[in-house]
Amino acid sequence: MAKTGKFQRKSKVGQSIPTASMGDIVFLLLVFFMVTTIFKLEDGLPVEMPKAEAGVEVPRERVSHIWVDRAGNISINDNLVATEQIESIIYSKLVANPAIIVAFNVDKQVPFRRVDQVMEELKQANATRVSFTAEFEKGR
Repeated sequence: MAKTGKFQRKSKVGQSIPTASMGDIVFLLLVFFMVTTIFKLEDGLPVEMPKAEAGVEVPRERVSHIWVDRAGNISINDNLVATEQIESIIYSKLVANPAIIVAFNVDKQVPFRRVDQVMEELKQANATRVSFTAEFEKGR
């Protein structure tokens, strides 16, 4: 009589995924994404702000920043503009969002004549919610 159905395997083949270098790959991907990601906030123009004693924070989506640097350059949300363009730009922002606040950031070395020109443009645009931004004084 012949023996049937009783074959035995000598070695078992395991099914597994090698994970020895998985940590290295994850670390390299993490470093890659950290290096290539750019977090850019609004830079505006280089402005040295006057000092203040108190202030209130407002959500970024409700604020439109106007920067005036020492040379008299005007920037609205990181875009250089001429004085004559301020009225139309701010008016369109107010139509899109009536609750918008205009944050007016002026270097303390800017002549008041330049500040007055910008304020007149804001008045023509009917911007009634204007905030004069200042830095906090240290030690008070």
